[in-house]
Amino acid sequence: MNIRKAGFAPRTFMLMLMVYLLLPLLATGIYAFAQDWQNTLLPQAWTLNWFGEMFKDIRFLEALWTSLYLCLISVVLSLAVMLPAVFVITIYFPRWESFMKVIVVLPYAVPGVVAAVGLIRTYSSGLFDIAGTAYLLVGAYFVVILPYMYQGIRNSLLTVNAVELLHAAELLGARRRTAFMNVILPNIWPGVIVSTLLSFSVLFGEFVLTNMLVGGHIQTIQVYLYQRMGESGHLASAIAISYFLFILVLSMVLMKLGKKMGGGVKG
Repeated sequence: MNIRKAGFAPRTFMLMLMVYLLLPLLATGIYAFAQDWQNTLLPQAWTLNWFGEMFKDIRFLEALWTSLYLCLISVVLSLAVMLPAVFVITIYFPRWESFMKVIVVLPYAVPGVVAAVGLIRTYSSGLFDIAGTAYLLVGAYFVVILPYMYQGIRNSLLTVNAVELLHAAELLGARRRTAFMNVILPNIWPGVIVSTLLSFSVLFGEFVLTNMLVGGHIQTIQVYLYQRMGESGHLASAIAISYFLFILVLSMVLMKLGKKMGGGVKG
C-alpha cells in the first residue's frame, strides 16, 4: 500500500507537468486549424487555409531554406574541426582534456544576449567587419554546438575503447590514418551522427542569438515566425506547429539512432 502511494505522487506530478507543457502546444495547434474561434470552447469551423497560405508565401520557403543551409554549414564545419581534434586529444594528449572541457563549457556560462552584444561590438568595425552577415552567425553557431559535438564524439571514442582499437590496428600493420578511417571511424559513426543531429536541432531552435546578430539582415525561420506573429495569429500558429513538427521528427530520428547505437554497443 505504501509503495502504491509512493508511486502515485511522482506519476501525478509528471502528469500535471505534461499537461502544463502540452496545453499551450495543443491550443496553438487548434488555433492553427481554426477558421472561426471567438466565444466558444472549440472552433466553430476548421480549415487548412493557414497552412496553405504559409506554404504559398515565398518568404517562408526562403526563411526555411536559409535556416537549413546555415545550420547545415555550421554543423559540417564543427564536425570537420571537432572530430579530428577530439580524436587527437583523447588518444594522444589526454592531459589536455581538462583544458578542452573548460573551453567547450564556456557557451553555457555566457548568456546569448551577452554573447550577441559582444560579437556585434567586436566584429562591427576594423579588419573583420562582418556584423550582420552569415559569417558571423555561422561562427556563433559553431561555438554554440561545441559542447554537444565534443561530448558526443568523446563518449563514442571511450565507449569503443579507441585506444585499444588503434593499437591493435597498428600492430597488424595499418597506418594511423588508415586505422582511423577504416577502424575507428566506422565504430564511432553512430555516436557522431547522434551528435550531429542533436547539434542541428539545437541550432534550428535558436532564436535569441540569431535575432540579435542577423535579425535585420538575414531572415531565418525563427526571425520569420517572430515577424509574422504580429500579422496573423492563425498564420503564426500554423508556422509554429510546422516548426514544432520538424523538430519532433528530427528528435525521433535522434532517439532511434541512439537506441541503435546502444544496442550495437551491448552486442
